[in-house]
Amino acid sequence: TGAMHWELSSEPDDQLVSLEAEVVQRRMTEAAVKARQSHMQLYQFNVMALGGMAQGAVAFDAAAAQTAADNLVALTSINQMAYWLPGTEAGAIEGTRAKPELWSNFDMAIVGALGEAALAMQAAAGTLEGVQGAMGALGGACGACHEAYRVAN
Repeated sequence: TGAMHWELSSEPDDQLVSLEAEVVQRRMTEAAVKARQSHMQLYQFNVMALGGMAQGAVAFDAAAAQTAADNLVALTSINQMAYWLPGTEAGAIEGTRAKPELWSNFDMAIVGALGEAALAMQAAAGTLEGVQGAMGALGGACGACHEAYRVAN
């Protein structure tokens, strides 16, 4: 008669549900930041390949240049809005350099400039001269976004 008796409830505990939702939200936020950083690394990888060829640091390879340019066009066509969650700016969470202005004053023209520069590079990637000629606009588009929306090191 001194045995313990436990009653199982079919009703979810509100605190448990709240805790689970909080864990899921934190994981989604972390995943969003990782996704956008990975996206930026893919931009960097492809721009560096083209820049290396344009500067003569690596031998020009038309097929590799075309692939890098095609990749940039594909990357600019991906809707990134889910990566850029409010509250994931520098200072709010660790490991990000996004300025808060990105969420309050985002200029779609900057994104458009990158897309246009990627398309121009795609059209020009068949020759070294073409890559060299298109590199300025591509680098400028990247730099404009970094200047406006990324905290300096």
